[in-house]
Amino acid sequence: MVLGLSLSMFTAVHVVLSLIGIFSGVVVLLAMLKGKNLGAWTALFLASTILISVTGFLFPSSGFTPAQGVGILSLIFLAAALVALYVGHLAGAWRWIYVITAVIALYFNVFVAITQSFQKLAFLQPLAPTQSEPPFLAAQLVVLVIFIALGTQAVRAFHPEG
Repeated sequence: MVLGLSLSMFTAVHVVLSLIGIFSGVVVLLAMLKGKNLGAWTALFLASTILISVTGFLFPSSGFTPAQGVGILSLIFLAAALVALYVGHLAGAWRWIYVITAVIALYFNVFVAITQSFQKLAFLQPLAPTQSEPPFLAAQLVVLVIFIALGTQAVRAFHPEG
């Protein structure tokens, strides 16, 4: 039991939060690429991504895991994104700090989704049973390159005050 839910129900809630975080994050990133700030979508992305990380720490574990490391890093970048957006109001350097940290947080969501896919989906699991095989590494590298390219373009394009 986690927070009064069975482990399977808690996992389902965590997965739904993850899907909401990824979907809303993609919407926010696409808006950034058009120079727009979508207030409600942005709040949904940030809140769901924070909840993804927080709920990730509640799963039973016998020690520190790589997933917990990603969760800690994600929360650090999300804190910076929140400060840039709600304290710095995207003024000056806060604009690019927000874009970079939000894109990194979305990347972490997708990184973990790919990792979980290779661990849990029957058709992917044999391709990379230890997540050190070429198909897994190639998938993660392609996604990383895409996020670097989109993040770079978002920094250039995102000027919502203009």
